[in-house]
Amino acid sequence: MKKVSLRELAHSRSGDKGDTSNIGIVPYDEKDYELLKEQVTVERVRELFGELVQGEITRYEFDGIKALNFVMTNALSGGVSRSLNLDTHGKSWSNLILRMEIEVS
Repeated sequence: MKKVSLRELAHSRSGDKGDTSNIGIVPYDEKDYELLKEQVTVERVRELFGELVQGEITRYEFDGIKALNFVMTNALSGGVSRSLNLDTHGKSWSNLILRMEIEVS
């Protein structure tokens, strides 16, 4: 087994609405979908994002299109128009999740 960055197996898209952010992950090759389902868990996402996400993280599995979606509440310091943070857009979070390491054979 070796570790690779998630970006080697998948691409992602993210966005925000108010104080909620979501990140979609789609493998480049459909055969890697089950591997992603096993390893890209709510617990691992929570660990990666740490204090950035104050609320709940919910994972949705879209088996038909081979994609995962993570919805994170209380995640943007009140939202774009309420936060004093310089960049509170969830759109940038897709790059962060792609840093996660995945074990492959």
